[in-house]
Amino acid sequence: MATVSFHLKRPDAVIPTAIIALVTFPGHRVKVYSGRSILPKQWVKAEQRALERGYQQNGLLNDQLDLLQKRLQHYCDEQAALGLLPTAEALKSLATLEEPTAPAPVSVKKSFADYYTEWVKLTLSRGKVGTARAGNTTLRHLLEFEQAEGYAVDFDTITPVFADAYTAYLLGPANLTDNTIAKHIDRLRRFMRYAVDRGYTAARGWEKMKWKRQEPDIMTLTAEEVEALENLALLAGGYLDNARALFLLSCYTGLRFSDLVSIRTEHVRGNTLRLTTQKTRETISIPIQARALEIITRYLAGEVRPISNQKLNDYLKELGQLAGIDSPIEVIKYRGGNRSSETVAKWERLGCHTARRTFVTLSLERGLRPELVMKLTGHRTWRAFQRYVNITEQTVAREFAKAYEMPAPKK
Repeated sequence: MATVSFHLKRPDAVIPTAIIALVTFPGHRVKVYSGRSILPKQWVKAEQRALERGYQQNGLLNDQLDLLQKRLQHYCDEQAALGLLPTAEALKSLATLEEPTAPAPVSVKKSFADYYTEWVKLTLSRGKVGTARAGNTTLRHLLEFEQAEGYAVDFDTITPVFADAYTAYLLGPANLTDNTIAKHIDRLRRFMRYAVDRGYTAARGWEKMKWKRQEPDIMTLTAEEVEALENLALLAGGYLDNARALFLLSCYTGLRFSDLVSIRTEHVRGNTLRLTTQKTRETISIPIQARALEIITRYLAGEVRPISNQKLNDYLKELGQLAGIDSPIEVIKYRGGNRSSETVAKWERLGCHTARRTFVTLSLERGLRPELVMKLTGHRTWRAFQRYVNITEQTVAREFAKAYEMPAPKK
């Protein structure tokens, strides 16, 4: 009875070596070159096969060896049944027969979610981490809506009827505010525009989707509250001292969090901070005041550490409470056009984006023209810029008294 085993010509080689089939039958042993080769480190001697784990291409090689073994074995069995011995020439010729090939790739139709994920990945590849994260949140809501309501979300089904059902879901089970819903609808519209531009769809029903945004009250810190944070006695190098430095640097420069934690040595050019923003890819140049330069120097030296946006927001609330930033503010929310409000201490709403808004408001109060502040912050439109302006009642009263020669208001 014949046996077939596989061996390497040079098991100690550091380059690919030939795989040999050793055919053994009564009184004879024939070497048959398989016509295949492999790196010895990818060969499993005990199994006489190529290692597949971590080497996906070796699966096809093993299929070819299996087929060759069957051919050689079948030929030997046929010869034995006829009372004949296999010939070396015939055995070697079997190794030159047509080899099995990998199956042709099957064309798989991409789903709506696949195209959406492609768009998010493209956004991420451009360095817009926050935008990509927000895009993933919108996709999660779409998939949850699809499962909860049984509505098949696809290019052709995104219509005003879909918008009615989807926004009702976001208002109800998802419990989102009008502003958040408006962001999700706007994000979905931007993706649909991307899909149309690339020929993925010709659908146009999405163009009529809309949701009214209710502009929220802008919360900023006053100059006195910023000063209270500056004068707060903290453990040097501690987590609160670190968080304060990051927040104040944003108050002094107007940088978004994503740009704040991306500052490098090459961005500092004398007394100017020049960089390209992560979100809009705008190149901005910001004069560095002394207080900002001190923090930037510490940051570049590793004395101020970047932390996550979420952690910074948590620490800022603790800082605000310690600094006595506790004046009551009304927090207004809109759902489906219905207004609700609650009054909380100001520190409870303190977040890293408050610093950017504070920079804008205090810069205007100090007399900088709006167009100059927009140049510093990278805002392209006045409408977008307005969302960052919060001229406080105290400032209005102070400036009014100054203009009309009235007694200065009490603090």
